[in-house]
Amino acid sequence: MKKFLVAFLLVFTLAGEVVQQLAAQAAPAAAAAAAAQKPQIKDPAEYNAYVNAVQQSDPAAKAAAIEAFLQTYPNTVMKEDALVQLMGAYQQANNASKTIDTASRILQANPNNIRALALLSYYYRSLCAQGGADGPKNCDLATQYGQKGLDALPTTPKPDGMSDADFTKFHNDLGGIFDGAVGFAALQKKDLATAQKDLRDAVSHESQPSIADIYPLATADLEAKPMNPEGFWFAIKAAGLAQGTGQQQILDYARKKYIRYHGSEDGWADILKQAQSSTSIMPPDGFTVAAAPPPPSPAEQAADLVKSKDPKQMNFAEWQLVLSSGNAQASDAVWSVIKDKPVKLAANVISTSPSKLTLAGSADDIDDKKADITLTMSKPLPAKLVPAVGTQTQFQATVASYTPNPFMLTMTEGVLLDKAGNPVGTAAAPAHKAPAKKQ
Repeated sequence: MKKFLVAFLLVFTLAGEVVQQLAAQAAPAAAAAAAAQKPQIKDPAEYNAYVNAVQQSDPAAKAAAIEAFLQTYPNTVMKEDALVQLMGAYQQANNASKTIDTASRILQANPNNIRALALLSYYYRSLCAQGGADGPKNCDLATQYGQKGLDALPTTPKPDGMSDADFTKFHNDLGGIFDGAVGFAALQKKDLATAQKDLRDAVSHESQPSIADIYPLATADLEAKPMNPEGFWFAIKAAGLAQGTGQQQILDYARKKYIRYHGSEDGWADILKQAQSSTSIMPPDGFTVAAAPPPPSPAEQAADLVKSKDPKQMNFAEWQLVLSSGNAQASDAVWSVIKDKPVKLAANVISTSPSKLTLAGSADDIDDKKADITLTMSKPLPAKLVPAVGTQTQFQATVASYTPNPFMLTMTEGVLLDKAGNPVGTAAAPAHKAPAKKQ
């Protein structure tokens, strides 16, 4: 619930500013607008009712007056304008449900009304961020309203009484809301290419970019494959806007990504200082970070391993690396040593039957719960000795065959071992007592 209220706060402090801006400019000039704009109210009684409603200073009274006006004149030519004023009044009165409901009513009158589209875009973006069962649907709605807003924005006329400079800011901030909604929803759906494009547009166009767009942009850049190094800059900028422990958490995330990408922490302090001292949210032209050289290929790693270590001394993961590497020479060198040889191993149990076990022997396959060993027992196990799935078991078996990709080592003549390395189920030889002396 706390997160949901925070999301609503963002809706009404960001998207709501657009509504407030329009309402603040339109209300003082309502009479002139009604008289001069096309279409015009021709009925004096309707005109007076409209002007009286929109010029109310108290938000609750204004909302009630506009609702009464719309009920009395449901087909008024000023219906869309009245609804926009109504949405602003409900927003100022902190009536969330009525604000959202009115935004939907506006779109019924005009599907391209950018004020309503802006508010709904950010509203569903906030719900998208909450996740849950309705998360995917809310993300789709954020995308839908955001894209409709982007489509409608180029043909949006400048409101009467708004200066060119204010209209440019108004236009850019609306674009930031729409791009932010589309980009954030794409990030939630792991569409990183769309997220990078739209969130970058949002950050670059907004007059006051916020952490709500900058940090998701950093995430989209740093999680992309290939990674976009500009994400380090945006992460540092986002950290500068974060509160409390969030600042250090963002910097730690970016630093770890930097080390993984660059190969070391060398140069991180310089980038941190450069971004923190810059007044620009956007990175400078030519900003980049050198990527670490690519690691050796599996074939190269296999060749180096065979040169440096006797196959008899290798562990299971090293056998797997060599035999699955595609390096035939290295694979033959290992296989010729271990084939048909009895070996002792420990592995995690993936599946069981009395006669056959599938096991995970390497750390990666253990984490993925993926079998890389098929073990056929020398004889069926009694039910009480069959190991439980997920446990580790020790065994001895003969190496029989393998497939390189996906890797699977087939072993036969399997025998389970206890902690001391003895076959499970074998009893110790009874102690022999000396025969009793004859009396």
